[in-house]
Order: sequence, then structure tokens, then C-alpha cells
Amino acid sequence: MKKNFDDSYPVEVQTKVKRNLVWVVILSITMMFAGFTSAYIVSMGDSFWVKVDIPREFFISTAIIVLSSLVLFLAHKAAKSNQLKKARMLIVATLLLGIGFGTFQFLGYKALVKSGAHWVTHIIVDDGRYGDYYEIKKGGEYLTVENNQYYFKGEKLEGEDKEAFKSFAAQFNVPLLEDLKGKNISYGEFTLLYKSEPLNFMDGEFIRPNGERLEELDFQRLRQLVQNIEDDRADFFMQGEMGKDFRLFYNGNELDYHERTLMYKGQPLSANLQNKLLRGNTDMSTAYFYVITILHLLHVVVGLIMLIYMSVRSYSEENAYKMAISLGAGSIFWHFLGVLWLYLLLFLLFIH
Repeated sequence: MKKNFDDSYPVEVQTKVKRNLVWVVILSITMMFAGFTSAYIVSMGDSFWVKVDIPREFFISTAIIVLSSLVLFLAHKAAKSNQLKKARMLIVATLLLGIGFGTFQFLGYKALVKSGAHWVTHIIVDDGRYGDYYEIKKGGEYLTVENNQYYFKGEKLEGEDKEAFKSFAAQFNVPLLEDLKGKNISYGEFTLLYKSEPLNFMDGEFIRPNGERLEELDFQRLRQLVQNIEDDRADFFMQGEMGKDFRLFYNGNELDYHERTLMYKGQPLSANLQNKLLRGNTDMSTAYFYVITILHLLHVVVGLIMLIYMSVRSYSEENAYKMAISLGAGSIFWHFLGVLWLYLLLFLLFIH
């Protein structure tokens, strides 16, 4: 009968071969991530770059993967000490921790999307910007925008006031102007203004003070504004306040935002840079964030498949030294994934 690899060669040879294969894989992965992080830094030059706070879920996942490495180290140590039962339990525990790491990574992505940091997202709001065509009054007072937030009488709209504002705007979120016919539109305490003139809604149509009806093109501008209001954005696609919840950079220099005007090195952003921003109004930094972290997560999935294999095999393996060989090679790869994630997190924390 033909002998398999485990039975044909001495333990030292088996250990060396398996570990060398793992190191080759590790070297390839290291080269790939070095390329991505280098491209990230190069791409920041001479471009607009949004930097956001990393959600706390990613820090929780970091603690989990560090703990999983410790548990797998103890599993390897137990196998070398011929404690098969303990080694099996610790391998399964490592697998569960690895699943926990992946779970919190997905929760982190969910938090990013909620904050407005999508895979592909714009930086500034161009279509449907509040104040360009439409404004809204509440109780006779204009709502204003300051640092990506809506204000009423100097107070930021929050809680029930914000929900009432969103509910008012949501009435107009239909595909076409004609879809509003037959709808019961209630203004309540709000007033909708088009080009600084009150816009009334009568018999399914918007009527201007001079008696003209609102055209479809102008309604689509209103619809874009409504969509921005529902998505919690005013001047930026990122949610929250610039300088607090996110920051905008150009060529490595942080921009300020004062009275709805971007400031670069203390001066209003030049027309040339403003046009450049509008032409390339896409946040590449978030795309890089997703690519780098999801690629790492895919390698973690490979590591989880490895842990599943080792978990199943550990319950059929009665030879402690064979288990120790598999754990030795597998643990190197898993520890590497932990170290790689720590590097990526620190990179993104201080660069992103």
C-alpha cells in the first residue's frame, strides 16, 4: 500500500516542508498588502481625500483576533505536551473567536455605510444642495445650514424637530411630478420656497406666486434635495460635522469649512480647485479602506477554513505529534493574519 506524506517522512522533514509552504504564502500576501498601502499613500497626493473615524467595531475585532492567536498558541502547546483533549477544545475556541472577528468586521462596515462612507461615494453635494433653488421655513423662520447640519433659530435640528422636518420633505419624494396628483400634501408649520418665493401646492400641482406651475426639471431638483434631507446630508455626503466626524484634505493639507465655503490654507478654495473637486467628486480613500480590509477578511476566511479542517481532524487524530505539526504550520498563518491586521489598523488609524 502506498504511504501518504505523513507516514513517509520523518517528523522534522514534515514540519520543515509545511512551514516553508506557509512562509511562501505569507511572503506573497505581505507583498500584496505592501503594494496596496503604498498605492494608498501615493493616491493621496494632489487629490481630495476624506478621512473618517474608524468604527469601534473594528477595535473590538482587533481584541478578538489577538485573543484567538493566544488561544491557538496554547492549543499548539497542549498538542506538543500530548494533551489532545485540551488541544481540541482550544482549536474549536480559536475557530469561534475567528468567526467573532469576522462578525465584528461586518458590523464595522455597517457602521461605515450608516455614516455615509459607501464603497463608492461622493464628497460634496452638488445636485439638490439646500439654498441653490429651494429653501424651507419653519414658523416663518428660515432653516439654515451650518457645517453639514440643519439649524433653526441657531439651534441644530435634532430629535422630534428633525423627524418632523424629514417627514415634511418625504412627502415630495416621488419619481415624477405627476405622481403627486391625488396626494394629500400637508405643509403644517413648514413653508417651501423656490428661488426665495413661497411655493403652494394646489390640486396636485406646485403654484408659484405669479401663477406659474412648477416644471418637471425644477421638481427633480426638489426631489434631489428631499433625498439629501432623508439621507441626513446637507453639503457633504458624509454624515455629521466636518472636522468632528470626518475631515477633508487636499494634497495632504486639511481643509476648513466656514459659512458653507471650503477654506484651503486660510483662504476660500480657488475656482480651479473647486472645479477639480466637482470633476473628481468621488472619495477614493473609502474605496481603499474597503479594499484593504475586505482583502484581509477574505484571508481570514481562508484561515477559518483551515481551522475548521484542523478542528475536524483533531477529533479523528490520535497521534499528538501529527496534530502538533499541523497546528505549528497553521498557527504561523493565523498569527500572521493577526499581526497583519494590527499593521493595517495602525496604518488606517494614522493615515486614513
